[in-house]
Amino acid sequence: MTDKEMSVYDHIGELRKRLIIVGSLFMASVIGGFFLAEPIIVYLQQTEQAKELTMNAFRLTDPIKVFMQFAFLIAFIITFPVAFYQLWSFVSPGLYEKERRVTLSYIPISLILFLSGLAFSYFVLFPFVVSFMMGLANRLEINQVIGVNEYFQFLFQLTVPFGVLFQLPVVVMFLTRLGIVTPQFFVKFRKYAYFILLVIAAFITPPELLSHLMVTVPLFILYEISIIISRIAYRKAKLAETKMELENMNKD
Repeated sequence: MTDKEMSVYDHIGELRKRLIIVGSLFMASVIGGFFLAEPIIVYLQQTEQAKELTMNAFRLTDPIKVFMQFAFLIAFIITFPVAFYQLWSFVSPGLYEKERRVTLSYIPISLILFLSGLAFSYFVLFPFVVSFMMGLANRLEINQVIGVNEYFQFLFQLTVPFGVLFQLPVVVMFLTRLGIVTPQFFVKFRKYAYFILLVIAAFITPPELLSHLMVTVPLFILYEISIIISRIAYRKAKLAETKMELENMNKD
């Protein structure tokens, strides 16, 4: 067996170990989520957006379905930074020492961005959409019967994708520092990216123009910020490579 083959097997073994760590933590976090899900669900039903609504269960399994969804969401949030750390640990041997320190700082930034996306969608977008829908129902003299499962499904549909989409600057910065993409690529890809973001916004918002714009405009701004971040990361990566080459030349 050659050294190259051993190296491949070593990488596969390392990846397997890190996936086991992430999976084990996720399962443990799901168990922890069982204890946190109930108070969170009760709290959310007493908020401004939900207190005027009467939650109904149209199926016998609706309450347990909502309970499990929250348990898994809590587990995802807890596991999220650890998964990023394991990813960093897997790729960090191929980075320079300075790049390792820089990319390690992406983990707390990523968590902050994810929570910021959730907060923006829950405190800004979700109240507006709920108010609009209720107002429309009242004007049309429609008596709304709200299912608890449908309510929280709608909540997840608006908030969780926003938390994920807010990772765009970190992902762009990470890929740029690894040399996988360049700022020129994102500039060239801009019109296609805008179209994709428009489609994503259409999927996570009701078929109503104002709420669609409330999602689309921040996503466009986020993409432009990502291009700026990519340029900064690319410039720093090139400077680090130049510095390393000069140091190697001096050693020779």
